[in-house]
Amino acid sequence: MREFNYVIIGGGCAGLSLAYELEINDKLKDKTLAIIETREEYKRDKTWSFWKVFDHNFDDCVIKSWNNFTINTSESSHELRNKNFPYQSIDSGKFYKKINSKLSGNSNISFFKNLGDINSENSLIFNSVFEGELDKSEMWQHFQGIEIETPKNIFDEEIINLMDFNCDQRNDLHFFYTLPFSKNRALIETTWLSNLEDQSLMDYDLQLENYIKNNLGIKNYKINFTEKGAIPLFYPSFKNDNKTINIGSAGGMTRLSTGYTFLNIQEHSKYIVENIDKVKKVKIFDLGKKYQFLDKVFLRVLEEHPEKMPKIFLDMFKTSSNTVIKFLSNKSNIFEDINIISKMPKLIFLKALFN
Repeated sequence: MREFNYVIIGGGCAGLSLAYELEINDKLKDKTLAIIETREEYKRDKTWSFWKVFDHNFDDCVIKSWNNFTINTSESSHELRNKNFPYQSIDSGKFYKKINSKLSGNSNISFFKNLGDINSENSLIFNSVFEGELDKSEMWQHFQGIEIETPKNIFDEEIINLMDFNCDQRNDLHFFYTLPFSKNRALIETTWLSNLEDQSLMDYDLQLENYIKNNLGIKNYKINFTEKGAIPLFYPSFKNDNKTINIGSAGGMTRLSTGYTFLNIQEHSKYIVENIDKVKKVKIFDLGKKYQFLDKVFLRVLEEHPEKMPKIFLDMFKTSSNTVIKFLSNKSNIFEDINIISKMPKLIFLKALFN
């Protein structure tokens, strides 16, 4: 069986981002790479969205960028504007096509269906795949989204609705998310923060149908695209060995309080490539201990007081848009952290802190 210098397990967002970063930085001229991926074909299956707090390689895969966004509950609404950090959505289909087109030009890169198809004994392995089944009783962000197209111009394409909590909460945390790509085309998503044990929360089709009809007042539309997913809002434990580096969500690149992962993957990929010759010796890349700590407290409050979370989110977004965006994107300074924390209900968070 063939041997490779590098092996990437999982050819999704994290695996392909790392492969692309290696390729464009000429790290695969005299090194070989095997990518282990089970899918039969690459096609659009996800939409990755984030605030662009630093430059990335995939501006040509962006569906649209926005500078205005709203948060609303059943009682209140708040709008923010930000010219510094646009909110962007990436089409995974364009992302896959761009990267695979680039990788196909290098004969040192090969794809395989199974790790057993190669000899990885002497390879440096980058793993983006969770082993076994993850705990469904833990907190997850699970969702389903549909891109709809309407015969008439309905949407304001200059503003997104980041979180609409004016919906049935069912004793958990639930919101809808609307990204208007044009005046008659938008991605609408139902999102839950809960465990995965309650199947009654997963009637996503009905939730979306009711929201589009009753909240958005849209009766006539066609569905162009559907996506569904579940992001663990906890760090699964992994066996550590001296030749495997975990990447993507498996490497702790998901921000637990938000589910944001895409830009963290890009930053981690750059870090790995910059240090590729000594990557096992340098400090392990993470999102920052303060964010891990604050997210842990935040999720504890969410578990114990889901009914209070819509107002907590709304109040958090009443800081300056720069502050809240940088905080949610792991780029805030201590003064911005204090500003965010000052908006939180003190007693509830103190109790969560010491539980």
